[in-house]
Amino acid sequence: MLTHWAEIAGAEIAAIARPVSIGYGRGSFGATLTVLTTGANAPMLQMQEPRLREKVNAVYGYAAISRIRFTQTAPTGFSEGQAAFSPAPNPAPSAPDESAQRKAADLSGDVSDETLRNALSTLGALVLTKNKRRSEKPE
Repeated sequence: MLTHWAEIAGAEIAAIARPVSIGYGRGSFGATLTVLTTGANAPMLQMQEPRLREKVNAVYGYAAISRIRFTQTAPTGFSEGQAAFSPAPNPAPSAPDESAQRKAADLSGDVSDETLRNALSTLGALVLTKNKRRSEKPE
């Protein structure tokens, strides 16, 4: 649930909320999923609760979750609220250096399909540049 939350709930919900715990009541069927969100987003999530419960139960394959409880907190200040809900963006990849581009073009030169040859050349240049930078890093 925690590691695949964005796939289960969808990107929009995962950006504003995250699961905290799943608790089972005494002798009751179905569990309660506790979801952390900010105060401003809680009413919007509350309206989507039936749809979210269906998505979560679809992952389990049966009605494992019977109730969803939304916990509101500030985005900063408390232990649970300090982490951002959405992951940090990946840095933009740097362009391959010229020697890697030449070597990749030489290696893919025998491919007859021009589109495939260009794709392989680009991929090869990126891999060669990444490997070169990795080998140059001091450990």
